[in-house]
Amino acid sequence: MNIDEINDEYFAWLSDKVCKGRFSKDVSYSELLHALHKTEFRWKMRNDANRASDGLMLRRRFASFMGFEEDYFLPYITGPCTVLEMMIALAIRCEVSIMDNPKVGDRTAQWFWEMINNMELGGMYNNNFDKRYVNDVIDRFIDREYSPNGKGGLFYIRDCKCDLAMVEIWDQMCWYLNGIS
Repeated sequence: MNIDEINDEYFAWLSDKVCKGRFSKDVSYSELLHALHKTEFRWKMRNDANRASDGLMLRRRFASFMGFEEDYFLPYITGPCTVLEMMIALAIRCEVSIMDNPKVGDRTAQWFWEMINNMELGGMYNNNFDKRYVNDVIDRFIDREYSPNGKGGLFYIRDCKCDLAMVEIWDQMCWYLNGIS
């Protein structure tokens, strides 16, 4: 496999984590996912570096899934963690570390799409994709310019007493989950 094939395969693997079996064949979010994957995840809160580390670990999981030796594979997928990687890794952490329930099955995709909807990107399927709008929303998220209650960010918490733009992502997620459970 060459570098382009590996990157394409990796993107397909990431997409399957959150899209496989979720939408009809007529609905695709590939442009939105590409936009998220082209954008570097930058953090302002120190502990959000952990979210980037989790995102980068997906590369190792993919290498293992494909049967690649890490030494062979990792030079092909380089660069900082992307917003897509961070969000998928966070959805996996949410499911595995906090919300795991064998009776309902794996809800990783559900947590991911709740974040997408909270960012107000749920309507950005391919036939309705607005590149400028999507990039503005992603920038607003990265720059933490969303509402104090999290509207426009990953987690919206009605009547939140704190400005979520000043709270690390992990704590936002925990507070959000506490409010829905």
